[in-house]
Amino acid sequence: MTLVIQDLSKEFPVPNQVPILALSTISLTVGEEEFVSILGPSGCGKTTLLRIIAGLDSATSGSITLDGETIDRRSSQMAMIFQEYSLYPWRTVIDNVTFGLEMQNTGKKPARDIAMKYLNLVGLAEFADRFPYELSGGMRQRVAVARAMAIEPKILLMDEPFGALDAQTRNMLQKELLEIWEKTKKTVLFVTHSVDEAVYLSDRIVVLTPRPGCIREIVENPLARPRDRTSPEFARIRRHVLDLINESSQPKEDLIVHPPSL
Repeated sequence: MTLVIQDLSKEFPVPNQVPILALSTISLTVGEEEFVSILGPSGCGKTTLLRIIAGLDSATSGSITLDGETIDRRSSQMAMIFQEYSLYPWRTVIDNVTFGLEMQNTGKKPARDIAMKYLNLVGLAEFADRFPYELSGGMRQRVAVARAMAIEPKILLMDEPFGALDAQTRNMLQKELLEIWEKTKKTVLFVTHSVDEAVYLSDRIVVLTPRPGCIREIVENPLARPRDRTSPEFARIRRHVLDLINESSQPKEDLIVHPPSL
């Protein structure tokens, strides 16, 4: 499985003004079973890029292909997990997990069997008949992960899924996410503001410049898992990524792509 993003750009039209160029000429290849984080300053287009990959928004130019097939609309081969959980409060946990399967016309019993498989995977089988309001924030996010996994996507797209959680819960879910990833071998594209999170989770870290978002550098992370956040090697990679973000916040002619004139 290979995801190829080629020369992707995104403009947002503004009435009677020059369009806002959010992303400029993004090119990236993501291989099978890779865990890739996308990092950069606020407003650099991280979420926009993920939404385009997910088929929730369209690019102005460029292309996205998965195994050579053009991706220009929502695809069952990808599932997106948001920061705000997006669970249906009137549905039980298991009914939230089966929702995507129902949209695919999966029978009720097979859908529930699949849902229980993934609720077991995220450690929530005993909460199958609870409602979202009865769960903690971390548990709700695990339900969102189970729901995304249930449709058996090739790629998980995660948009700051742990951003609203306290530090202790966030660290715990990072560890659990890696355990799930190691068991399922899904490809993951993970948007985050946290350098520490990106270094802890990722095989590669894609650092974007301020808007318009371009790729500043792709940082390889050779550290073996499980990773020690206090190790000198971890600190070295973290410092390098921080330096890239800080440097890219300073205007440089070779990093700025100006919007085209009307």
